[in-house]
Amino acid sequence: MQLLLKDELPFTTISIAYRGAVLEIPDVLIDTGSASTVLSVDLLADVQIFPTPEDILHTIHGVGGSEVVFTRNVDYLKVGEHSIVNFEIEVGGMDYGFDINGILGMDFLTRSGAIINLKELKLEFSQV
Repeated sequence: MQLLLKDELPFTTISIAYRGAVLEIPDVLIDTGSASTVLSVDLLADVQIFPTPEDILHTIHGVGGSEVVFTRNVDYLKVGEHSIVNFEIEVGGMDYGFDINGILGMDFLTRSGAIINLKELKLEFSQV
C-alpha cells in the first residue's frame, strides 16, 4: 500500500465495515506512537456508529493532549488487501489542530504484521 506524506507524516486510506455498511476513510495517520486505532466520530456517523448511553467513555492521552473516546467493534478494518475482522476501534473528535480522519495505531500494525518501508513510502504486511 502506497503511503502519502503530508507535513512529513505518513498517511494511508483504510476501509471499515460495521453491520455490513462499508466506509473508506482517507487521511489516516500511521502512528507507531499510538497504542490504539482512533477514528473520527464525524465520519463514522455514515455507517451508523454513534455514542450510546451504554458506552463507557475513556480518556486517552498523547503528545497532542487528551481526548475522550468510546470503543466499538467493527466487522473489519482493512488497509489495502489486508484486513483484521472483529477489530476494536476507539472513536473520538480527532481535534488535533490539523486535518486528520484517524490514527492507525500499534494495535492494528502489530496484529497485521505491518512493515513500514519509509524509503519507498509503502506499508506492507508479512505473511502471518
